[in-house]
This record gives sequence, C-alpha cells and structure tokens, in this order.
Amino acid sequence: MGCISSGGFIRIFLIVTVLAGAVGLQSEGKYTFSKRDKAYFADANIINFVRPGLVFKVASASIASDGTIKARVLVADPQGLPLDRLGINTPGQVSISLVAATIPNGQRQYVSYTTRVQTSPITKVSATQAAADAAGAAGFTTNADGDYTYTFRTKAPSGFDTHATHTIGVYGSRSLADFNLGTNYASTTFNFVPDGSAVTVTRDVIRTQSCEKCHDNLAFHGGSRVGINMCMLCHTPQTTDPDTGNTVDLAVFIHKLHMGKNLPSVIAGKPYQIIGFNQGVSDWSDVVFPANPGDPRNCEACHEQNTGAKQATAYLTPNRAACGACHDNVNFATGENHVNLPQVDDKQCAGCHFPQGELEFDASIKGGHTNPTQSSTLPGLVISILKVNNGTAGNKPAITFTLKDSGGNPIAASSLVGGANRLAAVLAGPTTDYGYTDFGPPTVTTGGYVSEDATKATCGTDGTCVYQFLHAIPAAATGTFSIGMEGRRGATLLAGTTREMATEYGAVNKVVDFSVDGSPVQHRRQVVDIAKCNACHVSLSVHGENRNQIEMCVLCHNPSETDQARRPAATNPADKNSPPQSVNFAVLIHKIHDGAALAAIGQPFVVVGFGGSHNDFSDVTFPAFSPAGAVGNVQSCSMCHVNGSEQNLPVGLNDVKTPNSLLNPTPATTAACTACHAEKPALSHAVANTTQFGESCTACHSADDAFAPDKVHAQ
Repeated sequence: MGCISSGGFIRIFLIVTVLAGAVGLQSEGKYTFSKRDKAYFADANIINFVRPGLVFKVASASIASDGTIKARVLVADPQGLPLDRLGINTPGQVSISLVAATIPNGQRQYVSYTTRVQTSPITKVSATQAAADAAGAAGFTTNADGDYTYTFRTKAPSGFDTHATHTIGVYGSRSLADFNLGTNYASTTFNFVPDGSAVTVTRDVIRTQSCEKCHDNLAFHGGSRVGINMCMLCHTPQTTDPDTGNTVDLAVFIHKLHMGKNLPSVIAGKPYQIIGFNQGVSDWSDVVFPANPGDPRNCEACHEQNTGAKQATAYLTPNRAACGACHDNVNFATGENHVNLPQVDDKQCAGCHFPQGELEFDASIKGGHTNPTQSSTLPGLVISILKVNNGTAGNKPAITFTLKDSGGNPIAASSLVGGANRLAAVLAGPTTDYGYTDFGPPTVTTGGYVSEDATKATCGTDGTCVYQFLHAIPAAATGTFSIGMEGRRGATLLAGTTREMATEYGAVNKVVDFSVDGSPVQHRRQVVDIAKCNACHVSLSVHGENRNQIEMCVLCHNPSETDQARRPAATNPADKNSPPQSVNFAVLIHKIHDGAALAAIGQPFVVVGFGGSHNDFSDVTFPAFSPAGAVGNVQSCSMCHVNGSEQNLPVGLNDVKTPNSLLNPTPATTAACTACHAEKPALSHAVANTTQFGESCTACHSADDAFAPDKVHAQ
C-alpha cells in the first residue's frame, strides 16, 4: 500500500470535514447551472463544497506618476464567496492573467501597454503584439482570500495621458478536474481614467450577446478569454501575425474570417490564414457566413441595433481598414477596384458612402449591402390557409386559402406560373411520423408525401382560392394528416436602369393539420424552432426561397426520403454511382452541422440536390464554442432543440432509409444519434441493443437515466 504525506492527510481531513457541513453552510445558495453544465448533474454535497464557477471583478485600478500600474482583483464563485487563487483554502487553483490598455484621445480603438515580441520561425520577422502582462503570479499581493493587489511588470510609457480612458482586462481559469467538474473560465474588464475623472470614452460597438447567437459561448484561446470586451484589448491595430503579415485588429480580423470563402482574395486563390499559438494554422478560407444563409451583406446580423451598445451604428461610418477587410481586392492607394479613385485617408469615405440613400444597391452603407431577396420594394407574397374540405380517408382533399401581397391586394394563383414563380401544396401524414404513406396514382416519385401544382387553383377576385388535390388520402388512413403550402414570385429590381437585376422571394410557409378519421387532431412533435435557426441564419429560406418553416421541411425530409431521384442527373460524376443519401430531417440537420467532423473520420456528407447539384458539407463547422474555447461544439444541443426534445426518446416511429449506411434501414433513434456519433463502435452499440422488439435506447438514455443525452453532453 502506498504512503500518503502528512500534507495529504491534512487536505483529505479538511475536504471530508467541509463536505460534512457543506449542505448546512450553503444550502441557501441560488445556483444557476443549466443542463449543459456538468455541475447541474453533480451531487449536491460536492456542489456545496466545491462551489463551481469563477467570477473576476476589478475593484479599483491606478497608474502612478512613474507609470506603475496596479489593480485590485477580487476572485469569487458565482455566489460571491471568495476563492483562494492558490487552491489551498478553497477547491481549485485559479490561474489569472492581466492586460492593461488605453484608448488614446481622438482614437476609437485600444492600444495595449502590455505587449510581447513574437518572431516567426518561418519568415524570421518579429512583431510586437498585445498580450498579457509578463509579471504573472509574481505580481500578486494577497490582501485576503479572493482579494489581491496586482502590480504590473509593464509600466505605462513616460508622458502617458492621465485624461484618457484606460482598461484593465482580467482573464483566467479554475481547475475542478479533480471533482469531475471540468475547468471554469472567466474574464472581466474595468474602465478608469488615471486622473480620477469619470469615464466618458469607451469602445462599445458589438455586444457579446450578438456573437453568442451563433457561437453560444464566446471564449477563445483555451476558453479563458471570454466575451468581446476582453478580445478588443489585444486584437488591436498594433498586433500582427509575423508569419503571414496579416493584422489581427478585431475590426479587420472579424470581418475577414466571417467573409471567409467569399473574400475576393480567397476566390483569387490566396487562403486567409493566421498562424496562432504553437504555430497552429487557422484557415478561414472555407467559412460561409450563416446569415440568409451565405450572404455576408447582412451587417446587422452582428451589428445589432437593439442591444444597447453605445456605438451600435459605428458600421455606418466607413473606414478603409474595416471596409477593406471584406473588399480586400480594393487598393485604396491606387484606386484599383474603387472606381479608379484613390483614397488617401478615411475622411473622404463618408462623402460617397453615407449611411443610407434614396435607392437600394447604391453606394450608401445600407444600400450597398442590400440582399435582393429582402428588398423593401418587393410587393410580398402572403399565404393563409382557411380550411380543408373532404379531408377524410379515401377522399381527395380540397384546400381553401388566400393569396395576397403584403398590402393585402389579391393575387391570382395562375399568375405564379412560369419563370421563377411557383405555388405548391404538399400532402403528408400521419403526423405521428411522416414518411411511408403511399398516396397511389397519379405517379408519385416522392417518399411519403405528394406535392401538387397549386397554380391550378380556382381564385376569386378577393384572393380566396380553392385547390382540389389530384391524390386521395389512403382509404385505410387514420389519425392526423397535414397540408403545407409554399409559394415564390420572381421580380425585377431597378427596372430600366443599368443596375436592373432579377430576384425572387417567397411566402412564409403555412401548414394545417386535420383529422382523417374523426379522431382528435394530433400535431407533430416539436423538436426544433425556426426562431432558433434564425438566431444564426437570420432568415433561413432554402430550395430557392421556397421553404422557410420547420413544419414544412419535415413533410418532405422524412424517414423514407433519400436523394435517389436526383442521383442520375448528378453534375458530379462520382455522385451518380454512389449510394443514395438519406435526407431525413434528423439525419440531414445533424450531419450538415457536424460536416467537418464527419469528413475528418472519412465520412463526408454529400447530398445531390435539385438539378443534380453537388452539396458537400465537409467544410461546415458548428459555430458553438465549448467551454475550452473550441469551435464545433455540437454538444450544445439546446442551440437548436426546444423543450429538451433531444431527450424525448424514441425520436420517431419509422425506420429511416439509409442506403449508404452499414445498417439500412436504420431505426429512428439510432439514425438520429449516429448522424453525429458516426463511428462504427457507436453503431455497433446501437445494433447490439436493438432486438425484434425494437430499440432499447430508453433503458439507459431517457431523460432521468445515467446516460441521458443532456448528462453525457454536459460540459
């Protein structure tokens, strides 16, 4: 038997003693853990002892006349109880780093006092970069547990401006791995003016909450730099990557990495890369901005106007650095790709690029970033379903609906024939699980649903229309069926001008449920919400502006549907001879958002779309960040799922057609889960736990079980 040191005995004694009294000591604490936190599922005694979480606060800061910078830093758990940064008197050692920066008078961005010199082993070029202060642990003086004074090794330069805004940034982590609670990360910033006057100048352009619509948890560099206020202290104009020569100034860096695949320089063949810590290569050349989707012109997807950011309209004041980040084929010195006009400074920019002009698609900021499908001049298309007649088993249903523009003016269904125009009605059922209903003749080439041309509807002058389906509801049908409608109109913008352009726009899909046998109407289970999709995608509309509501998507993207019908016309020769791919919604969405990870294990997700298009999602990385600051955190299920639906097992009743899988067909829950857990052992586990009686997932993976999805995905 091994020996335990006297110090070890003392520590064990302290832990046991505190655990024994922990519940009584902190039973009134109000914890805010979510099901995505490991702490949510931990034993209450452990939680009350460890007090997971980390909060930094800067109580005060000062700069002496000789440039000495000091900050009083408070370290606590989320309940406000102090933490010993050394991890002796309280559980978990806390690592802390500090940054000091200023916004020089007359400037908009920070200049960091704390810097380092980085030399590229590739180019041998050296660059000064904003960084944490070099004093590290040696800079701390303990006032009490959780209360420290930090003296910077870096000094403010001689003659520093005592009237300018200065900011202290604190970031760090707390290791709780010994308690199976991972690592906690935190950052904070503190603004002050050295002369003691009030802070009147800040940088507040975009709030962290806007970033977290897509990224969920904005944390970088191992997770300790949390939130955009921390980012801007180091990602300043003074900081460049010596390996590539690229600036990491936040205004440039963020625009370029989100523009990614659409950067003119990337299209021309030059990848956009930054060489980071330990010479790690970060390449954003395949990033597609998710708004609308893939349309980087939607500035207000990030520059939101409802967050309270004091400089939320800053994007309406153009400058060469930020604008040239996206338009990186513009040479401001020579005028190349800038209507041959050189731009020697930023003062002249607003002369042409004012906030908004009289016409869209002009040189104004808003006009130049208009998405044609969202032009304010489009008359709109509005569908409303009024009722379903003859919607019983064995009969051909008739649907009554209205078709109008946004102003309430009636539109004839027949006017949506030809060109980009379209109007269709989709019949599917039952709602318990779409997919395998046979609607019989006329010829049906789709799986489990029929889509009919609703432009043949009979319409009145008031826009009320009736469409009679050609297909009947099967005579043996029971339960609830659904009819969904989709429509699209073509339009010409700026007609008769040199900027004339064609576009198209769609109606918001409408779906109605109705009983085919007199039983109570049973709506399909809700798994995700389009509002959650649009938090990142802004205005999700696919298949040529036709489909934009989840209720519509699942009618076609059902367990029996694959891309088999489109494979013969595939534009990529390899796709013609490859097995068809399931486009069941649960499989499709999981695999799309986990695209890069699937490609990394040799299972690229490729779907042949309309017109034989080749759609390879191998470059898709889910934008959510893990607590450790790694993008691609598909464990953040609630980013998409609603009401804990990721735990509502089984996920469906019907097997899923998966011709390119090792298991075809695949049981419903197995298909959904192995869309991400795609390795053979995971599939083998599912197969081994499926018998002639069905899947046994609920034996271990129900909401309250040991291996419930939320528990195993918690971090």
